[in-house]
Amino acid sequence: MERRRPLATLLATVLAACGLLVSAPAADAADVELARNGGFEAGLSEWSCSAGSGAVISSPVHSGSKALQATPAGSDNAKCSQTVTVQPNSAYTLSGWVRGNYVYLGASGTGATDVSTWTQSAPDWQKLTTSFRTGASTTSVTLYTHGWYGTAAYQADDLSLIGPGGDPVQVPAAPAGLKAGTPTSTTVPLSWSAVPGATRYTVYKGGAQVTTVSGTSATVTGLNPSTAYTFQVTAGNSAGDSPKSAAVTATTTSGGGEPGGDLPAHALVGYLHSSFANGSGYTRMADVPDSWDVINLAFGEPTSVTSGDIRFKLCPETECPNVESEAEFKAAIDAKQAAGKKVLISIGGQNGQVQLATTAARDAFVSSVSNIIDTYGLDGLDIDFEGHSLSLQNGDTDFRSPTSPVIVNLIQAIKTLKAKYGAKFVLTMAPETFFVQLGYQFYGSGPWGGQDPRAGAYLPVIHALREDLTLLHVQDYNSGPIMGLDSQYHSMGGADFHIAMTDMLLTGFPVAGNTERVFPALRPDQVAIGLPASTNAGNGHTPTAEVNKALDCLTKKTNCGSYQTHGTWPALRGLMTWSINWDRFNGWEFSRNFDAYRW
Repeated sequence: MERRRPLATLLATVLAACGLLVSAPAADAADVELARNGGFEAGLSEWSCSAGSGAVISSPVHSGSKALQATPAGSDNAKCSQTVTVQPNSAYTLSGWVRGNYVYLGASGTGATDVSTWTQSAPDWQKLTTSFRTGASTTSVTLYTHGWYGTAAYQADDLSLIGPGGDPVQVPAAPAGLKAGTPTSTTVPLSWSAVPGATRYTVYKGGAQVTTVSGTSATVTGLNPSTAYTFQVTAGNSAGDSPKSAAVTATTTSGGGEPGGDLPAHALVGYLHSSFANGSGYTRMADVPDSWDVINLAFGEPTSVTSGDIRFKLCPETECPNVESEAEFKAAIDAKQAAGKKVLISIGGQNGQVQLATTAARDAFVSSVSNIIDTYGLDGLDIDFEGHSLSLQNGDTDFRSPTSPVIVNLIQAIKTLKAKYGAKFVLTMAPETFFVQLGYQFYGSGPWGGQDPRAGAYLPVIHALREDLTLLHVQDYNSGPIMGLDSQYHSMGGADFHIAMTDMLLTGFPVAGNTERVFPALRPDQVAIGLPASTNAGNGHTPTAEVNKALDCLTKKTNCGSYQTHGTWPALRGLMTWSINWDRFNGWEFSRNFDAYRW
């Protein structure tokens, strides 16, 4: 029996006979693989996973030797994403292999209709595929995969985006506008204008590379007093580095060291409940172990919210039966200082709202705080303003030139105290993340009003006093999720949160997303990480193993997890904890772990 030829073959025969057959078009030469590290063979390089949810595994894999595993937790769906360059008005095909329940694959920012596909259940590897067309002006899209809230971990491998490649990456131009800020005896702050297409900036001192950052500012540290230095900057991306910028010269001062004097290279800061008791019990000053380098007396509190009149007294004997006498307390402070420790008065706390809304309140603050410092022979001041102490008025939108009275008066008051007590005056601050890192997204009530006016409200205080600031130890606890420089939300309780939050302080960041208003990086010796000493001390307790991971990542670039820091800072000052009392209650676990850590 004769075999019938397929219809397509018959049609081709007819067209050929008529001279109408043309060859099939060749594949579009511009169609290329655009997903980077889609097989995760290079770990999580090129990928960013929300809340530290992603990890690379060696089994199961679809191909190669590695795959992605991401674990949803709480309100996080374990989203892993990367942004790729594309062409406008072009067709793309997105595909990938997944395992697990409720696994999604999609693309956003297409400029047209964003797309996604998913599987309800994939007990073994299942391929997901979708396609889209970019909009008329679209030059980049974000690829992502994620799971679903409350479900188990999912796996993904061999993620692919096929279509026309984006324009070739060009080497950026040399940065312009390089300026040197006010030097100290050992540091020079630098800033410059953003360069289109740059993903990094490299700073040179006397022609030698000293640091690389992602923002438009950096502080060069480790300099010699009374010395002139010349600096230049290059801009770089995947195509290479620009020529060096025009040079700027700055001369360090002859001052006697950094603000606050002779703290150890790596210090432990703790709060001592001196004026009250709680579940942790009262700890006498003389019983504080030598582990603690800075002891903050908690708390000096105002006679009223707006008075500025700060008072401090020891816990009443009825509340703290083992409280020492005033004389014993002062003698113990003297002994600590003789051993090289710093003892400060901490103002505020959860219950001590302080609003210096008038110049009279400002002056009362200076007078009353001076009286406390003089009475007990203290080394300085810790600002622990919480709640509604600091907020920004409508229209106060630039952290570099604040206008809100409670902000301006606080800055003036602290500068007056610093001028009175001199270079050895120790100034520390313990704001919550809401008042600092949240400023990356929101600042005050916003340009149109309606936002919480407290958002980012510590930033103008820190910035105005950065040359007087000994230590900033943001409270990485009692915090909601905060967006890091990777534009992902990070949640407290693990190394990832401390890494991301500290990286923001040491890298600098645009305030409220405004690249013209960048909060400059602090020096690493000005930064400590704030944590609760135990599960009883506050929400967001971090196990000591996770604390060590955070220190490893920030100071050695190891144990970093999914978050990629913008530098390595071996001079990070140390840790702060709430509190010494709670650490004693917990068998001194926190301080002993600090003592054992190898920097």
